[in-house]
Amino acid sequence: MSDVRVTIATGTTWQEVAADRQRHRDATIGALQPPLPELALKELPLNVTGLCQDTLSEQELAITGANVEDLAPKLASGEWSAASVTSAFLRRAGLAQKLVNCVTELLPKAALKRAAELDEYLAAHGKPVGPLHGIPISVKEHLAMKGLDLNAGFVSWVGRVAEDDALILKILWEAGAVFYVRSTQPQTLMHLETSSNLYGVTVNPSNTTLTAGGSSGGEGALVGLRGSILGIGTDIGGSIRSPAANNGVFGFKPTAGRLPVNGWSATMAGSEGILGTIGPLSTSLAGLELFTKSVVAGKPWLTSPDLVAMDWKENYSPFEGRKLKIAVMWEDGVVMPHPPITRALEGVVEKLKTSSVVDVVEWKPWRHDLAWEIIAGLYFCDGGADETAAINASGEPWRPLSKFILDENPHMKHYDIASLWAACAQRNEYREKYAALWNATGDGGDMVDVILCPVGPGVAPKLDTSRYWGYTSQWNLLDYPAVVFPANDRVSVEKDGGSLEYQPRGEKDVYNWNLWKEHGAEGYKDAPISLQLVARRYEDEKLLKALEIVLKQSGLPATVSQ
Repeated sequence: MSDVRVTIATGTTWQEVAADRQRHRDATIGALQPPLPELALKELPLNVTGLCQDTLSEQELAITGANVEDLAPKLASGEWSAASVTSAFLRRAGLAQKLVNCVTELLPKAALKRAAELDEYLAAHGKPVGPLHGIPISVKEHLAMKGLDLNAGFVSWVGRVAEDDALILKILWEAGAVFYVRSTQPQTLMHLETSSNLYGVTVNPSNTTLTAGGSSGGEGALVGLRGSILGIGTDIGGSIRSPAANNGVFGFKPTAGRLPVNGWSATMAGSEGILGTIGPLSTSLAGLELFTKSVVAGKPWLTSPDLVAMDWKENYSPFEGRKLKIAVMWEDGVVMPHPPITRALEGVVEKLKTSSVVDVVEWKPWRHDLAWEIIAGLYFCDGGADETAAINASGEPWRPLSKFILDENPHMKHYDIASLWAACAQRNEYREKYAALWNATGDGGDMVDVILCPVGPGVAPKLDTSRYWGYTSQWNLLDYPAVVFPANDRVSVEKDGGSLEYQPRGEKDVYNWNLWKEHGAEGYKDAPISLQLVARRYEDEKLLKALEIVLKQSGLPATVSQ
């Protein structure tokens, strides 16, 4: 898969390292043929989502406008060659970089070589390599690709070269995937934005004054611009769901232990206080399903024994003969969502209540403030020492949200063995009490199936303001699977511009409400509105089946249009 190996001279300044990485990225884009046009960035509109149509050819638009479920049969039959599909996505990804700064490098040489081999295999054998034959998949940069840089967003880690491919990439490769682009991530990987000193800030295609989210924000922006239709993100506090929501695409955080994380690069390796997970972002629900099913089919637990040996449930019908029971959580009792989120949630719930196959009840959140106290401490069991050392080793400056989660985190502590045991016991006790809350929603099989709730306290935030993680990190603490879907709506001055009186309840609520008061609907104009569906641990298949019903019964599409 390797195109270029990284070498960094001793004594190089952090600015020189960053400049070198950016030159490398630009060179990989410059290698595209025909070359992409130069863009006058100062003249671009805030909403750049329509600019690809003005730049790419009709064939490139047709290819990149297809969703995974449309692309797969065309590739499997040979109607579209893997080479032509890969070339189209390379060019659209390069264009996305020019618009929103979401790419760390293209991999044209390796990707086109792989595509040619897949085309040759199809011609020789009359069948595809696997279910993902020729499907281009974008990759968050901290996932190891043999021979390529593995820096996790730290300047001091540039030059660490992966010795092997991450396990999930090996499985996807065997299924026929093509890896063609690597995407941006933030300093520390612990932001709900994507901002680093290596590559700068990744912005939102729908409104470039807003964040694309994080930490998989490069993936979110890339999929939002259809420079990818299927990408890999990681999530320990919202890092798949935040960028999926901010960019109006689908994103799935599985239960930890279903998909393999072997081969990712991050600080605090081996920490088990809060387990991270890995999953897809896509322009369709079917894309999420095909990705997850393909990885599980590779039986990753045989290589990674910490995973649960659980096959993907095919032809699963958990709601046959009964109604889907949905609990609606309007807000989490800590921070009230901004008006566009509540408006979208009200619209979906109103339609669900008229459905003959859905029951809707209310969900009363329990101590989500305590959940944040627990998880914000367990994120950094060494008191943030590993993160701090990785930042300071190069002399690079601290990004604002690195300071927020490390320096300004009141729940940060350096645990000794006894205090870490106590913290994990508190985590487990919280999980038990939340399970009891769920169990109390019904007798026997009449319990709530899923929770419908916001993904965040607003739509995509203004840059450097994503300071509230509670709507996503809650489900990481509980290790519940969660899926994000677009509500097929955007912030509108006409719909959301009216004055609204609200008395915030606490410091976090004040901060969030002031963001809306300061910027209003005009400041967030065109931002996609997304929602979140949550299930209990290891009910991943059930969750995706529930989302199918939610989308159908609320009249929402299961795909994102071009």
